[in-house]
Amino acid sequence: MTVGMLRGATPPDQVLPAAADAARELTTVEAADLSIVAGAPRITIRYTADDSELAVQLGSHVVSATDAVAEVLQWKVTERVKGRWYVTG
Repeated sequence: MTVGMLRGATPPDQVLPAAADAARELTTVEAADLSIVAGAPRITIRYTADDSELAVQLGSHVVSATDAVAEVLQWKVTERVKGRWYVTG
């Protein structure tokens, strides 16, 4: 997900943990990463889900939690199938 302005007095170093913790409430988190893509901060949370529908629901939960601490500008859920990534939902 691409994030914008921080909300309230949220320190920048709390945004990634908030996103990862939201996913961790409901599933196993395999990785969490913050990178800069085209000049904008992008958070990637890799987690497990039994199917695509559940993955999108989990993603929505993560976005809602993250949006409480920083503006979420854009998000998508991707699925790995045989070494390739596809957009889900």
